[in-house]
Amino acid sequence: MSVARRLAAALTARVTTSVVRGLLDEEPPGGVRLWERTNHRGEPVSLLGGPAVAAGVLAGGVVGAPSARDGAALAVATTTATAFGLVDDLTEDRAGTVRKGLRGHLGALARGEVTTGGLKVLGIGAGALVAAALSRPHDARPAGRGAGAAVRLADVAVDGALIAASANLVNLLDLRPGRALKAAALAAAPAALLGGRGGGAGAAVAGAVLAELPDDLAERDMLGDSGANAVGAVLGTLAVQACPRPVRLGLLAGVVALTVASEKVSFTAVIARTPVLRELDGWGRRPAHVPAAESSAAPPAPPAPDAEVPGR
Repeated sequence: MSVARRLAAALTARVTTSVVRGLLDEEPPGGVRLWERTNHRGEPVSLLGGPAVAAGVLAGGVVGAPSARDGAALAVATTTATAFGLVDDLTEDRAGTVRKGLRGHLGALARGEVTTGGLKVLGIGAGALVAAALSRPHDARPAGRGAGAAVRLADVAVDGALIAASANLVNLLDLRPGRALKAAALAAAPAALLGGRGGGAGAAVAGAVLAELPDDLAERDMLGDSGANAVGAVLGTLAVQACPRPVRLGLLAGVVALTVASEKVSFTAVIARTPVLRELDGWGRRPAHVPAAESSAAPPAPPAPDAEVPGR
């Protein structure tokens, strides 16, 4: 993919993210309080950054798509991830009576209870499968009868799982300011810089990150499920379209392993114990325990190894 096409995707994503964020700030649907949450410091933070980033990666991804089919796949993955993430954001159980996490949502579904989190799992999963079916993988061959069709069905199942699991993993990282956006930028960087079939989607993620990262680091915004799921779905779709089957299988195994580990291990604690990750995670963030009014005069510092708190 040409440099010009990637630049167009990045610029579209950045401008769209900024414009949508400004429009939402002027007149938040349902009022400001609907979108306000309390972060890990006990301070108010807005979820409006999530829909803005989702709009940015969608617009930039479509502009940078190498074909109409790839653009349609990215649009389906992004819009379903955003929509069901938004449902969970705005109707979540704030009293804490429903267990959070993938394990909790799947457990509720197994008992016949449809929580908003469970609905999100089903909705994003269905959208991911449609996106996978629309995408023609990097190493796809025209599906014929018998074995060829079976291989294609297996590819759709694996690729759909990769898209959905990527959406969930980025959401798991949205527990501290800037963490999810930094991780997304690092994951998208190879495609954005090197081009290829996933270059446009990678550039779109980079553009949206550049637009939203300052507000996220300043703790004015957080991605929430809508933004984090959307960015993760784009990254998963990028991998499906740009990587050969062995790489996709390896990525799926890695993403699933991290997701399972998150049920038992605190990402924040692991990051705090790992010097390189701690420095990267803390870059640009307000120092721990410094009030917002004092943050402009204080230099960035690594986060304290405190426990993870839903909603940051």
